[in-house]
Amino acid sequence: MNPESLTPLADLDLTDEERMVRDVVRKVVAAEIQPRAIELDETEGFPWPQMQALSRQGLMGLLTPEADGGQGARHLLYVAVVEEIARACAATALVYFTNTHGQLPLLFAGTSEQKRRYLPRLASGEWLGAIAITEPDHGSDVAHLRTRAERVAGGYVLDGEKIFITTGDKADLLTVFARTGPDPGARGISAFLVEKGTPGLVVVRTERKMGVRGSSTAALRFDRCFVAEAQRLGEENQAFPLLMRVFDVTRLSTAAQAVGIAQGAYDIALAYSLERRQFGQRIYDFQAVQFRLANMLTEITAGRLLLYQAARLADQGRRFTAEASMAKLWCSEMAGRVTNEAVQTLGGYGYIRDYGVERMMRDAKITQIYDGTNDIQRLIIARQVLVAASGGS
Repeated sequence: MNPESLTPLADLDLTDEERMVRDVVRKVVAAEIQPRAIELDETEGFPWPQMQALSRQGLMGLLTPEADGGQGARHLLYVAVVEEIARACAATALVYFTNTHGQLPLLFAGTSEQKRRYLPRLASGEWLGAIAITEPDHGSDVAHLRTRAERVAGGYVLDGEKIFITTGDKADLLTVFARTGPDPGARGISAFLVEKGTPGLVVVRTERKMGVRGSSTAALRFDRCFVAEAQRLGEENQAFPLLMRVFDVTRLSTAAQAVGIAQGAYDIALAYSLERRQFGQRIYDFQAVQFRLANMLTEITAGRLLLYQAARLADQGRRFTAEASMAKLWCSEMAGRVTNEAVQTLGGYGYIRDYGVERMMRDAKITQIYDGTNDIQRLIIARQVLVAASGGS
């Protein structure tokens, strides 16, 4: 089902050209991503063909300016594209937007030389990018990460561990956040560009996951890993604000992924309810099923509107921290509810892998966890409310 047939506001401010891009994405999804989704989950592989298909359409650098090799698109189009991919395969969407996330630190803090060297490769899909933040003892508490970058002649030596790094074993370029200063909190954190194959960068393992199994999640170790000073992003000890700025955008990605998962599950549940017959009629004709589907679609539409509102604020250059957190919070929890209802609509068949909704239910759970758990989102929203109530002080 085309969601716009019942939710015309899903288009919001998309231009005709942006709708054309979205339609191209839908064709790629139908031809290259949807048919591989179940197998990708079963084999726990990696979506190389899917990434190549998206690359051929020039979709890997949507948020990167044209001058840096990207498309210079709006955040509104970007989230619409992520949603379309996730509607068919959340794992492919995760790998796709992780590459975008790998470009964000460069966009926000890179020098002209750093941008020239890396952004065209990442935006074209020749390289994949990723961000290394989370550590064994510091997940939500990123201000107290322990990986250290010690100053030496000509650069820095990295020592420490990172876990749960999406595409960490595949990425050609990692942005690594490490401690350079003596202070234990947010002050004293710096960011570094580390290329694949750099001596001392070790892939310890890849994780076996409940969902998004067609993406890779790696544990990394930095063992006296030397990076030149030219590979530092921004000023020394000043990377925490950069990280927070990056998180604002990554939460749009997660919210878009959640909306896509929910829409995909709803599509399957609706189609099934119109075909499946019990007691001499379609199960859609039972009011209980109608109410369930009505609630699902309403929740999806509400989430999409929250997401698009945050994206519009980003495109206007306005602060959208609270709105990004609200979108991430609502959309991820909504995806959990909607996928659960989709499985229930299909009954026993919903529990069978061939129908796809059990995969979507598993995939939805991670959207409540990464890019800041939902309890962290509630804290962010509450703090932003306090700031507003205090007159912005």
